[in-house]
Amino acid sequence: MKRILFVAPPYHCWGVQVIGTWPPLPLAYLAGAALDAGYEAKVFDAMNKNLGFDDVRHEIAAYAPDFVISMDYLPVSGAISTATVPAAIRTLAIAKEINPAITTIIAGPHPSFMFKEILATPGNPVDFVLRGEPEATLRELLKTYPQGDWRSQEGIAYADNGIAVATRLRPHIADLDTLKPAWHLLDWADYHYNIEPWGRMASILTTRGCMMQCSFCSHRVFWRGDWRFRDPAKVVDEIRYLVDTHQVEFITLIDPYPTKDRARWERQLDLLIEARINVRLLMETRVEDIIRDADLLPKYRDAGIIHMYLGAESSSDTTLNSLNKGTSSDMNKQAIDLLREHGIMTEASFMLGFPEETTESVDRTIAEAIRMNPDIAVFPLITPMPFTPLFKQMKDRIRVHDYAKYNLMTPIIEPYAMSLDQVTRELARCYMTFYGNKMKEVLALEDGFQRRYMLSAFKAMMKDFHKHFDFGGKPVPHDMPGLAELKVAVEAD
Repeated sequence: MKRILFVAPPYHCWGVQVIGTWPPLPLAYLAGAALDAGYEAKVFDAMNKNLGFDDVRHEIAAYAPDFVISMDYLPVSGAISTATVPAAIRTLAIAKEINPAITTIIAGPHPSFMFKEILATPGNPVDFVLRGEPEATLRELLKTYPQGDWRSQEGIAYADNGIAVATRLRPHIADLDTLKPAWHLLDWADYHYNIEPWGRMASILTTRGCMMQCSFCSHRVFWRGDWRFRDPAKVVDEIRYLVDTHQVEFITLIDPYPTKDRARWERQLDLLIEARINVRLLMETRVEDIIRDADLLPKYRDAGIIHMYLGAESSSDTTLNSLNKGTSSDMNKQAIDLLREHGIMTEASFMLGFPEETTESVDRTIAEAIRMNPDIAVFPLITPMPFTPLFKQMKDRIRVHDYAKYNLMTPIIEPYAMSLDQVTRELARCYMTFYGNKMKEVLALEDGFQRRYMLSAFKAMMKDFHKHFDFGGKPVPHDMPGLAELKVAVEAD
């Protein structure tokens, strides 16, 4: 039986990985497709095991696979995973060094769009790129490749005498419930939520696709404006399986847009409430749907949803319009207030580092974050992924071309009035000022779930804060707003 090794590349970054470790769901889906094609499969999660490339080399040599597959994966919804591409390609290069006969495959949004760049790189170690939705493409490739008649199949790209060749894209899978993640191949001890009350973490998809037009996101173009959903009853079955079989206590719905269809979403909530599964749910959705669902929010809470991520993105309605968000700052505030009224923890993102950014505009962003008052605020740096409309808009301000730094925490765009180092300092100031202010509110809460949850989240975020924001090897300046309050409050608790 042919062997396939699926590798989550050893990429590590403060921010997206600070509050927990999530299973590599896309690889689990691909492994399920490989098993269905009659192959032996293994998942090696170097990312969440906190391992390095030497460990990857040892694993490939020990397992001796016929195929090695990696992808641009981060434990988010898939729109910002470009940062892991260099690590994924290096993983495949190691496979070729060990045995040139190993067939190497890469998948994910970035390779789907940038396959010409990948395949034209000198010394390219990639044999195949899976373009678009990958499971059916992989299953067919594994069945046809040994017979040598794979060139006519849909959804792949490969190099032919140094020239990138791409076949037409495959139609999307009509029934998402035919896909079965290979949950049993994961080492479940690796996946945990680092926020009190803590516990084992999983992630699932209840839908695929997005039709919204946010200029910084790849979802619309990757899914071709499509949106499909799973049977809500089967979603509940999957959650029950994860809880009963793998002792999962937290599950993140990593769908970019799970709530699009209100009737279908309400049925999902009703079935979750009826099932009474002992699990806590985290998710993201759009602020307009929270406002739309004001009357359903008690069901959100009763279904087990404890944490909602919202993309507020900017303090300026003008900027929101330029990003094609379709929302306003007042809508953001209304959604956050509604969720708080129903006891659901809120996390909101506020983008930073636009070409027009100044110290004064950062002041306004901080003030807006404080005004909106989510329980948790994050400040991602605007990052023009090379296959998004934003890339064309900001191309002349891009100063960093190392994809490994496209992690939303490293300045990529140089504002007209600021240096990249100044952007880093302003980013740190956003975190310190918001949480220095927020900590006073948290410490005033009575002891209970909300207070413990937020304090543990702050501690997790601060754990490697100084390491990330080293200001060129120097410590965080003592005059950084909020630093003293935050350190004293966290240490005192």
